[in-house]
Amino acid sequence: MSDDTMAPRTTPQQATPAAKAADGLRDRRTVLRCAAMVALAGASAPILAACGGGDDAAGGGTTPSAGGSSTAPSASASSSASSSAPSSSAPASGGSVLGPVSDVPVGGGKVFTDAKVVVTQPTAGQYKGFSAVCTHQGNPIGSVENGQIICPFHQSHFSITDGSPVSGPAQTALPAVNVKVDGTNIVEA
Repeated sequence: MSDDTMAPRTTPQQATPAAKAADGLRDRRTVLRCAAMVALAGASAPILAACGGGDDAAGGGTTPSAGGSSTAPSASASSSASSSAPSSSAPASGGSVLGPVSDVPVGGGKVFTDAKVVVTQPTAGQYKGFSAVCTHQGNPIGSVENGQIICPFHQSHFSITDGSPVSGPAQTALPAVNVKVDGTNIVEA
């Protein structure tokens, strides 16, 4: 005979009420944990979809075209904007207003978090738009400093000129977003 056949058998009626309650709590906790995991997995699907590649060993990935840029009509239009809030009126040429031209400094840029767009001005009057979602792991871009677009989560840095990775773990350029100047505003085209 084996040892496990020699062990005394317990019957369901021998279990104490406290043991039954503990089993019930454990089961409820398991169900709640599973439900929370399913909810989290469902909520993270759009974030994971934004992670598209870039972590492969060869450092591959695609670089978007140099599209997504615009040139300001004149320096006087740029300097006449003093408001820091986006205009509530619709732009004359269509598209959504991101903010005033004055918010985007020459040699720098601004992250428009609601629209998930970062707009840069590499040279005076030249505006470029890029996705404000890091190509490394889909985190939001945090700032534009010292001529670079920066993701604060893993320190990926991107060029303000073409969105290409400069340093950090990101291997793929930020996708271009079409922007243009409409009066005193930057507009997503």
